[in-house]
Formats: sequence, C-alpha cells, structure tokens
Amino acid sequence: MSGTRKRADAARDTEIVRVYLETHIIPDPDAAARYVAPNFELTFTGGRKFNTPTGATGFNARRSKWVKKKMERFEPVPGEDETIVYSLGTLYGEWSDGTPFEGNRYIDRFVVRDGLIVSQDVWNDSADRLLIKNGLDV
Repeated sequence: MSGTRKRADAARDTEIVRVYLETHIIPDPDAAARYVAPNFELTFTGGRKFNTPTGATGFNARRSKWVKKKMERFEPVPGEDETIVYSLGTLYGEWSDGTPFEGNRYIDRFVVRDGLIVSQDVWNDSADRLLIKNGLDV
C-alpha cells in the first residue's frame, strides 16, 4: 500500500549503528560503508561535511595516530519510518605527537531508515583538549 507508514525497528537499527561504529573504529571505513545509505551525510566536529565514512577517518589521521571509542550506551528514539540512535561514550588514543589521551567525551547522532544509516552527526571534546594541550585554553 503506497504511503503507508511503518514503525521503525529500534532494536535492529541500534545494532546496525553499533556494528557500524565497531567496524569504523578498526578503522575499516570501506566495510563500514556497507551500513550507510547511498545519500549518507556525515557532519563531523567543526561542521566538516563528508558523504562517506572514509572522510572522517582521513581527518582523524591528521589529528591522531590512532583513536578508539569506549561506547558506554546507546539511546534509540524510534519513530515512523526511522530511528534516531545516540551513541555516548569516550574516546581514547594517541595524538599525532605521541601523547596518549583518554576520557574524551563524544556523542554521535544517527538517523537510520530501512536498515541503513542516512546521517551521522559527531560531537566530541577533541578541539578543547588540543587547545589545552597546546597552552591555548581561554
């Protein structure tokens, strides 16, 4: 029936986000791309826009030697035809100069439709931590 709205499957969509994040943080952005829609939009920290998971991976490679996520919880918000999924936790890793870091808060917001991620918004404390690290805390 055309125009019929269906309730999104929040449990399935949350699992898609979890597997996407685990794959993306390996990093294996090519494998992570299997979980995103053709019209995928990623808005990264600072408002940087990418249309594939490889964009954020490339940006992070200039900022840190490696970074991983400690995914503390997922908060799904089911709706008609889509689920909004929030992933909250902290980042840990090593800055490009070799200095280790941990406890860097992050929130990722995903929109999942028909089993694919159509958008991701990323927020974290990396910029503030780098300012402090470099004596530019104001």
